[in-house]
Amino acid sequence: MKKSLIWVMFLLILVQACGPLTAAPTITPTESTVSVTEVPATESVTGLEGLGGVPCPDSDFTCVTLTVPLNHFDPNDSRTLDVVFAILPATGERKGMFVTATGGPGTAGLTSADGYTAAFDPAIPEHFDIVFFDQRGVGQSGGLQCVQAATTFYLASWDTSTVEGENALLETARIFSNDCVTEMGNPEILPYLGTEQAVEDLEFFRQVIGDEKIWLYGESYGTQYSQMYAAAHPDHLAALILDGTVDLTLSGIEYYKQQAIAFNDVLKLTLTSCNDDDFCAESMGGGDAITAYDTLAAQLKQAPTFFDFPLPSGELTRRTFTFSDLETVAAGSLYAETQRMLFLRALASYSQNKNLVPLARLLYSSLALDPETLQAIPDPTYSDAVFYSIECQDYSYFSGTPEERAEAYLRAGDEVDAGNLHLSSVFYGDMPCAFWPHASENKLRPQALRAENFPTLVLGAIADPATPVSNGQNVFNRLSNGYLITQDGGPHIIFGRGVSCVDDLVTDFLVNDQPPAERETTCAGEVSSEFIPPMPLNVSGFSNLLNALSAVEDEIYYLPEYYYWDVTTPTAIGCPFGGRLSFEATETGDSLAFDACSFFDGFILTGSGSTNYDEGTFTLEVAVTGLKDGTLTYIHDGEGSKLVTGTYGSETIELSE
Repeated sequence: MKKSLIWVMFLLILVQACGPLTAAPTITPTESTVSVTEVPATESVTGLEGLGGVPCPDSDFTCVTLTVPLNHFDPNDSRTLDVVFAILPATGERKGMFVTATGGPGTAGLTSADGYTAAFDPAIPEHFDIVFFDQRGVGQSGGLQCVQAATTFYLASWDTSTVEGENALLETARIFSNDCVTEMGNPEILPYLGTEQAVEDLEFFRQVIGDEKIWLYGESYGTQYSQMYAAAHPDHLAALILDGTVDLTLSGIEYYKQQAIAFNDVLKLTLTSCNDDDFCAESMGGGDAITAYDTLAAQLKQAPTFFDFPLPSGELTRRTFTFSDLETVAAGSLYAETQRMLFLRALASYSQNKNLVPLARLLYSSLALDPETLQAIPDPTYSDAVFYSIECQDYSYFSGTPEERAEAYLRAGDEVDAGNLHLSSVFYGDMPCAFWPHASENKLRPQALRAENFPTLVLGAIADPATPVSNGQNVFNRLSNGYLITQDGGPHIIFGRGVSCVDDLVTDFLVNDQPPAERETTCAGEVSSEFIPPMPLNVSGFSNLLNALSAVEDEIYYLPEYYYWDVTTPTAIGCPFGGRLSFEATETGDSLAFDACSFFDGFILTGSGSTNYDEGTFTLEVAVTGLKDGTLTYIHDGEGSKLVTGTYGSETIELSE
């Protein structure tokens, strides 16, 4: 349900907006003359061309645009819209279609198609046509956006523990709802963006292709979508996989109460994992990550803190950091193990040195803000406009006037606020629905999914804050033929993340029709990735030059602007202690340029660097000034060996490990 904050790192940027709603004649499935199943798998592309298929931008997939009814449930409504599906035909003996419904709601599935498929076991694309889609309104299926309205909303400060804070929340939610709808345009589409309509687009596609059954995988919101497809079309599913599962029997209020508890619990797990790691605990100043977080939160709740942020120009600009900023950073950092580690590093930097810059970098990345200008960076892969259009259709929040509904939402949150939970503000994520046009009222929740006609895998992680693991357990317990896979620790969404215990079970389930040996399986996992301590403030804190340059490599890799980079847009940032670092993509990896860039005092770098993804290498060729002058070459090869050569001061350097 809750918007997923920056967790797919390899999304490709696709920009292609579809046209507006039209009154053109609807293309029905029976009018299709070519089906993928009518030709061998090796000739499937020919079949897709018969459906108007064209190469998807920067992708191995073929894109097919289907004109579907705007309102599937009113045959007298002739209005239509276009929905785009991406298909990668099976490379071997074709078994069927494996369809992925991505999360959000509001994510563009086409942008994750190639990256997700690369993470599959090769047997899956060998035997299945792989299918992704941009849900109606999103990406190539409409491109509805309200970037400016969303940025203003997410940056707003409010605190529901006070009457003034509640009023601020209501006002920001009201303004956002009005501004977002105005900015997105095309208001006539709003009543038709809910999941009930969207699943019929997939059914339309299935009929056009001509397959009797499909294999359907849903992640996060995609489990909401997939369960609703299963309820509407149970005879057309061969198997169902739910990953990061939403329990659809819960009301929005019930769900958000559970989610608020889950975010609190995962934050505590993350901070406790730091305390259990000597390096991490020692980096927290007083030796306790929980105390470090609570101290900063209490300070910010009293008043915002001012700090200086480095710009690519080399200048510093005065910024503020608020309690709401901290909660936004913390919540957005809890979705996966490395994100949690980055948050702990940033918290340690503040705990040790009162340095808020690392936390600010994470904040700007999570909100898709340009760190230099704080202007919103449009993201064609995600739409806040569609997020709320779907949420406010799928869930109903009370009844009455918008003000009455908002007041009822606030009063429902009193119990959450009284629990003194960390990150309790996530409970109010759907508050704009009180003011959203065409929002549902008094809508009954769906019946519990039984899935009697097909087997179902339910996947979940103990440390998933967004879709609490109990949701998946509840869904599993009601299934007629279900299997539960739970990862200890773990991220939000566990399939395709390199954990063989999970991936092998899913692959056997798909390719070999082999369910897990046990109804319930537990896979090993961790809460946080291995902690990388913040660097010393001065180069004199390193025992040798090899350690210093290795630390520079770590610092570059874990800079949020680089770690969450789209690997497309040339980018420049201000270095922590002055100067400029810029990076851009090459055919083999990245190229980096350093202009008087300093990651710690007394060690100023000017020169170049590069990464080679295929070979797994990282190289620096830099002139150094500061404590000493020199010229150094640093190589980290694909085998893990590190070497630094050159001159530094009066010494000739050659160090390796």
